[in-house]
Formats: sequence, structure tokens, C-alpha cells
Amino acid sequence: MSNKISQKQAFFFTIINYVGIVIGVISTLFIYPNDKELLGIFRYIDAISYVLFPIMLIGASQALVNFTPKLDELHKKKLFNYSIFSILIISSFILGLLFIISFIPAFKGMKYVYFAFPIALFLAFIELFKKQATIIQKIAVPTFLDNIIPKISLPIIFLLLMYHYITFSQSVVFYIISYGLILILLTIYLHKHFKPKFNLDFKSLFNEVSKRDYYQFSMYAFAGSLGSVFAFRIDALMIPKFISMEANGTFSIGVTLASALAIPATGVFALYAPIISNYLKNDNLSELNLKYKETSKLLFFIGALLYSCIFLGIENLFMLLPTHENLIASIPIILILGFNVLVNMGTGFNGEIITYSKYYKFNLIAIAILIVLNVGLNLLFILYFNFGIEAVAVASLLSMVVFNFAKLLFIYKKFKLFPFDYNYLKLVLIFVMTLGVVYFLPKLINEMYTLVYKVSLSLLLNILIIYKLKLVYQVTIWIDRIRNYTR
Repeated sequence: MSNKISQKQAFFFTIINYVGIVIGVISTLFIYPNDKELLGIFRYIDAISYVLFPIMLIGASQALVNFTPKLDELHKKKLFNYSIFSILIISSFILGLLFIISFIPAFKGMKYVYFAFPIALFLAFIELFKKQATIIQKIAVPTFLDNIIPKISLPIIFLLLMYHYITFSQSVVFYIISYGLILILLTIYLHKHFKPKFNLDFKSLFNEVSKRDYYQFSMYAFAGSLGSVFAFRIDALMIPKFISMEANGTFSIGVTLASALAIPATGVFALYAPIISNYLKNDNLSELNLKYKETSKLLFFIGALLYSCIFLGIENLFMLLPTHENLIASIPIILILGFNVLVNMGTGFNGEIITYSKYYKFNLIAIAILIVLNVGLNLLFILYFNFGIEAVAVASLLSMVVFNFAKLLFIYKKFKLFPFDYNYLKLVLIFVMTLGVVYFLPKLINEMYTLVYKVSLSLLLNILIIYKLKLVYQVTIWIDRIRNYTR
């Protein structure tokens, strides 16, 4: 596998994700606020689906990335086949278990779990196929399918349900079908670039890969994935339980808008996963350390640039919208979770380094810390202090800071890799100072003028200063190319 990342794939990955974000943001601003309780229900079903699908995978997708570099072409296909086979077996077991417990009176109210199961099954296969597409550096189309279709289907379903063209049960069926459509199209695309020969003879595969190593890695990856779901999606499970579905909808609006910050990181992390795996297997730590620092600075630059725009302009933007009364409650959530995303971006691909190293078991410790902190702080803030959904966002932020700090310390101790340097500190100081200066500038005569001038000034100052000081290598290269092209 080449160590050279496909810049074209990365570009299209980012563009597609931002198209999806634009669609999601438009829906979040103009459609979803009209019925936040309904939105809360759909997000609750989503959260259950994201709990179930890692159980169906049992680490198969991560194991595919981890063990593929060791195999020849024949056994790469066998490993892919085995991953599919394992998902089918485990999903059948889960379905049987759900069928059995449906006869127990205490579980009669589990309709949302039954709605979530088929979505989870589709998600498991989608995740596996996306990992295979990542391995062969073909992520643009899978990203398009996975990001665009749900963001188009849910608003349409939402409107049809709001205006009583369909029932709630029908809306869920259509939502499930949308994920099935993603899987069908993804299967067709992947088959054009990767043609596995399906059979159930896996003996030669496990002569090449130790069964013990495979299952051990898969179980730890599974525990990490499931832990991540509980750590990062616990809010959508706890808010309906302890507050309300409407509050879950309000929180979901904040999550959707804050998640726009994470798209550049998602593309970089997905593309670097097989590269990091190779660096570690070849013990190429010097090159890995260089990429670690470069990527961390780049992601912090992009994240801080976007976060500054949100911080300065979100209230003015909302006041211009017809749904502003239903959106205002989400502003604190957006700002807190946006900073949460910035922290995660700014620490680089530390999770990937641990996952694809021999110390991957540490992910369990880090995830356990995150779960305990997140759940504990949520319960403390909601039940004891009765703070509401803003406290849920604060709990996520505090947990994320500790989570990333623990991973940074571990990586430095084991590999002597560190994402920060003197230029990184300069970046942080520049963004803090420009944000403070622009924030305290006077407002103009209306919301639109204030929004445009403050956001534009923030962008101009940050990009100009950072370019002149040459703090981020990739930014310097990009701007130089633009200048040369326009001459």
C-alpha cells in the first residue's frame, strides 16, 4: 500500500462532507426547529442504532484495516469475506435475542430498539465497506452516499410527517429504507474496484493471520468502538430519559451545527488510518511524528477559523431566521460543543496512533475514563444540580479534555511523539487575541451588517497573520499557489 495520500480523494472527501453539512445545516435551521420533539425521537432511534451496530461488527472493520497490510491479494479478499460472514452471524444472534425478550413483559416498551435494529445492520455493513474503500483509497463516492442520502431523506420524511402525509410508523420505515439504499449503492460501487470471491473456507486465512491475534484485536477494537458510542452518544440516550424528547431535539440542533467543524478532521483521519498503520508496522516514527505535528496544526487552524466565525456570528445569524425563537436555546450548546470539537481536532490523530499500534488496548482505558466522566458528570449536573442541557454539553467538554490529555501523555510516553510545538502556541495566541478584539468591536445598525463585518474581519486577520508568519505549512503552500495562479 502506498504511503502517498490521494490529494484528489481528500479534496472530494472534504467537499462532499461539506455539501452534507450544508444540507444538514439548512434542515436544522429551517425544518427541524418546527418540531423539536419529533427531531428528538429520530435522534433517539439513531443513538440506539449506533449502540447496536458496533456489537454487530465486533471490531471487524478495524481489524480489516489493521491486518490487510500483512496479506497478499487472495487473503485480503478472504479477510473481507470473513468480516461479512461475522456480521451476518452476530446480527442473527442479536435478532434472535430481541425476538426472545419481546415476550418478556418488562421489555414490551422497546419499540425504538426494534426500529433501530435494521438501521444498525445497514450501518454495520456500510462501515465495513467504507473501511475497504479507504484501504484502496476510494473514499469520495462512499462518503457521498453515507453523508448525503440521510441528510436528504430525513428532512423529506420530517416534512411529510409534519404535514400528515404519512404516519410515524411509515416515516420510520422510509428512514430505514434510506440506509438500505446507501448499502446497495455502496456495494455496487465497491464491487467495481474490489472484487472478492465469496466462499466460507477461511482456514488458509488463519494460517496467515493468527486467530488469537485477530480475535484479540477485534475484541479490543469492539470494546473501544462501543465505548466510544457510549462516550459520545450517551447524551442522546440520557436526555430523553431524564429531561424530554424536546430537549433532545434542542441538543441535537446544537450537535448538528457544531459538527460542521469536524468535517476536515473526519477526512484526514479516514485517509491517514491505513498510512498510520503502515508507519507503525515499519517503525517509521520520525515520519509519523512529522505528520502528527503538521496535521495537528492544520486541523487546529481550520477548526479555530470556523469556530471563531461561529462564536462571532451565530446569534446575529439566528436573529435573521424565521425559526429564531426555536433556535436561540441551542446557542450555548453550539458554542460549548464547538469548542469540544476544536479540542479533539487540535490534538491530531492520537486515537489512530494508539489503535494501530501494539498498545491499542490503552484505548479501552481512555474510553473507560471518558465514559465514567461523561456519564458521572451528566448524572451529577442533571439529577443533582438540575442544570439542564447546557450542563450536558459542559460534561462532554470536560470529559473530552481529560480524554485527549490522557491519550497525549500515553503517546508521548510510549513513542516520544507530540503534536505541539512553538508554532502551535503562536497559533493559539493569535486566534485568542483576534477573537477577543473582533468580539468587542461595536455592532452595526442591523444584524446582517454586524454578521458580515465581524466574520469577514476575523477570517481576514487570522489568515493574513498566520500566512505571513508561515505557521502552518499547508496553508502557506495553498495561498502561494493561489497567488501564483492569479498573477
